[in-house]
Amino acid sequence: MSDIEREAMDYDVVIVGAGPAGLSAAIRLKQLDPDLEVVVLEKGSEVGAHILSGAVLDPCGLDALLPDWRERGAPISVPVRRDNFYLLGTAGGLRVPNWPMPPLMSNHGCYIVSMCNVCRWMAEQAEALGVEVFPGMSCSELVWGEDGRVSGVVAGEFGRNPDGTPGEGFEPGMELRGKYVFLGEGVRGSLSKQVMEHFNLSDGREPQKFGLGMKEIWEVDPAKHREGTVTHTMGWPLGRNAGGGSFIYHLDNNQVYVGFVVHLNYANPHLQPYMEFQRFKHHPMVAGLLEGGKRVAYGARAISEGGWQSIPKTVFPGGALLGCAAGLVNVPRIKGNHNAMLSGIAAAEAAQAALAEGRQGDELSAYETALRSGPVARDLKPVRNVKPLWSKMGLGASLALGGLDMWIGGLTGWNPLGTMKHGKTDAEATGKAADYPRLEYPRPDGRLSFDRLTNVSYSMTNHAENQPCHLRLKDESVPIGVNLPEYDEPAQRYCPAGVYEVVREEGNAPRFVINFQNCVHCKTCDIKDPSQNIDWATPQGGDGPNYPNM
Repeated sequence: MSDIEREAMDYDVVIVGAGPAGLSAAIRLKQLDPDLEVVVLEKGSEVGAHILSGAVLDPCGLDALLPDWRERGAPISVPVRRDNFYLLGTAGGLRVPNWPMPPLMSNHGCYIVSMCNVCRWMAEQAEALGVEVFPGMSCSELVWGEDGRVSGVVAGEFGRNPDGTPGEGFEPGMELRGKYVFLGEGVRGSLSKQVMEHFNLSDGREPQKFGLGMKEIWEVDPAKHREGTVTHTMGWPLGRNAGGGSFIYHLDNNQVYVGFVVHLNYANPHLQPYMEFQRFKHHPMVAGLLEGGKRVAYGARAISEGGWQSIPKTVFPGGALLGCAAGLVNVPRIKGNHNAMLSGIAAAEAAQAALAEGRQGDELSAYETALRSGPVARDLKPVRNVKPLWSKMGLGASLALGGLDMWIGGLTGWNPLGTMKHGKTDAEATGKAADYPRLEYPRPDGRLSFDRLTNVSYSMTNHAENQPCHLRLKDESVPIGVNLPEYDEPAQRYCPAGVYEVVREEGNAPRFVINFQNCVHCKTCDIKDPSQNIDWATPQGGDGPNYPNM
């Protein structure tokens, strides 16, 4: 516990993260009891600044939370009209018909949205109910009660020197204490990671698996724009090097979301996920759409892919994990926002009932039960074997066996393949550099494909340079002493923002350089580093990307 003296404020529920999970929890709490004191703390400069998602939204979560969202003017106006799926080869593609796919894969009734804007709108709804929403407030520490429970967080600390000592204008922040604390930080959140380790919440569960999702927004020729069209692809350029695929979503205003996901369990440490994304845009099908257009935004973030068998225990003394902090993404559907909202609703209902009974600081077992027996469970259980099949047997098996398993699971609630295991973590899946070929990538042409640093400028990322580096090495000797000779230091390649470099100067030993100012908060380094030597911590509030409408 910190020895710095801070002012404290007390609430009924403290929520970390103004994403769909945290905001849903806040809204539901106030719907159930308007007198509850609820606060939402967001590390981005504004609500939505750090939200990045595909996104095709299944509105079931919003229907449960705010059934009149249409009348309230939610920024959700582009229904999915066409649903395409392609297997790509080097120069062409094979369209897979929709009819053999399990019904749960259909996007009928879903909407193409900017989750940045949806979250901004949700924050307005929360504030109208009396929720206090504070952006620019990074939560840097947990506050522990004397009985060992989580009793709050430290938020709003500014002004530390690069060495971590308080600077001249140091602001110690505040302790925001809650009878319950909800962590809705998204994938691999720094406080969520601490809580999971402290309370052993992942014991008996499969390791969480992850993907790296990269996304650009393009303005395209109006003649090529097809509002409401959703296209997903697999195959080229990844081939057997890695699992993953793409999404291309036509929203309104002649804009298209172009995204690419690489599963982080790839073995070849020479692979560069970002460059695979840039190669993908040169496929004739994609290049034909983008030619004559312009890229207007870029971003990246990790995606939880472990599914049902990787969900940790979601409650602990004093709080709960919500949404992507718990890993509630449906991988084959490429959707998690609806489950994030449903988890927020369930956590709020459990907390309100506990508070009404005069309880506080205990485990909200009713939330865990609701998550594992309600709509989130019904969404995730039928698809639980797709990811392990893909990892163990490749794309073909995941499409064939996984499709059959989903069909039967969706129709009967019983999966013939049972519950398959994931096995290794994504860090452990990384192979030795000497065992794999180097991969050569075409140079970005500046028209369809771009270098990392140029693209990062389109994420509007900014970090104050005089603060401590938030990408912390547990052992500073590991990058050059271990990772470089064994893995050719893959941080140079897996980071989609060019944060990590191995600098070689004539006459000097190689140096590992961290350009933390470039960080887009994707968390890939915390996940994929083969030595698990990088710990992603939150920088000071407001720093990081400033996504306009991702």
